[in-house]
Amino acid sequence: MIGEFMDGVERDLVFVTVGTDHHPFDRLCGWADAWVAQARHPEVPWFVQSGTSNAPAVAPFRDYIRYDEMCDSMLRAVAVVCHGGPATIMDARKLGRVPIVVPRSADLGEHVDNHQQRFARRMAELGEIHLARSQDEMFELVEKAIADPSAFAVSSDGAAIAAAVAKFEELVGGLFHRKRARR
Repeated sequence: MIGEFMDGVERDLVFVTVGTDHHPFDRLCGWADAWVAQARHPEVPWFVQSGTSNAPAVAPFRDYIRYDEMCDSMLRAVAVVCHGGPATIMDARKLGRVPIVVPRSADLGEHVDNHQQRFARRMAELGEIHLARSQDEMFELVEKAIADPSAFAVSSDGAAIAAAVAKFEELVGGLFHRKRARR
């Protein structure tokens, strides 16, 4: 067991997904395969959803998985490594993980344009993802996630949520108070 969070879910997997786009993302699958081949942290299993990419030679993989399987893998993940698709990033965050994002590059034939590059850069600026532009950066981020899984968890600021709820109650209460005063 690598890490267990307050939700009781054991975090013991590095989950890599290239999504469902028809363009291969050999670069990301190759980086995952390189990690597994080097036996870095052999106690931490990897699973790669490879899509149309060249299949990893060493890392466990399937080309496509069902959505519920992807969600289960993200829930179990000490690290989610994914392409720069907005839906995948939001799914990872919704499931409590701050993903390590390797955006596809049109220059490498991985997509039709570089919208994932732009989106990932902006999300990184906002602190919503960890951006990896190279294999070394990805490896460094995965090392950090294994060392401290909580640093790659979406944190909810309880005080901010409580303040927002209190403000909402105040506004709604004020509306009802004004309505009663008019009668």
